[in-house]
Amino acid sequence: MSITIAFYMNRKFAQVEPSMIAADWARFGDEAFLCAKAGIKIIHLDVMDGLFVPNLSMGPDMVLAIKKSCRDLILDVHLMIYSPDRFIETFAESGADEITFHFEATEDIEYVKNYIKKCNKKVGIAIKPETSETLLVKYLDNVDKILIMTVEPGFGGRKFLPDMLKKVRFLRSIGFNGDIQVDGGIDLKSGEESILAGANRLVSGTYFFNQSDRAMTVRQFNILCEKFVQ
Repeated sequence: MSITIAFYMNRKFAQVEPSMIAADWARFGDEAFLCAKAGIKIIHLDVMDGLFVPNLSMGPDMVLAIKKSCRDLILDVHLMIYSPDRFIETFAESGADEITFHFEATEDIEYVKNYIKKCNKKVGIAIKPETSETLLVKYLDNVDKILIMTVEPGFGGRKFLPDMLKKVRFLRSIGFNGDIQVDGGIDLKSGEESILAGANRLVSGTYFFNQSDRAMTVRQFNILCEKFVQ
């Protein structure tokens, strides 16, 4: 969804992850390159079908183009599409390193999870704001990441919904040790709140790409994360 400033961390390590949906699409390849130059290791790529969410965005060819131009970047692909199993193999072949699908977009969660794993990619499950986090409990085995939408998905620049952090706290309280990613309305303030709740990957689109000095923004998020995560 909107740009992903995500903290990709393994306890002591954190890294900003911007979502390219908020980048300048007229300079898409350059934007990805400049992210890497600013110290980014992972970028978030939002795929929308105009049905699951009321917007359209990139397809597998765009993912492939970024992979070819920035081979060292980890590509975190967020599928906001119905029947995601139709495209998993295509995105895997295009260069996705992680594939996240929506709980609400399929009737067979286990099948989609296993399909992604069969393609040797990390698997994530995302939920919209109206979806209860308790519905995830039976599907947490063999999942690398849970993505909590902290805005209604579809468009960037929406206001962060702090009440969504209760979902993060719930997942940590039941012992989920995988990545928890929050997506939407993330800046330094909401990023701090999210980390305190237990999130370790922060997705921020509009905020990140509106900063004139992105390398400084990366450092600010890294400092923030190091402050709370040991």
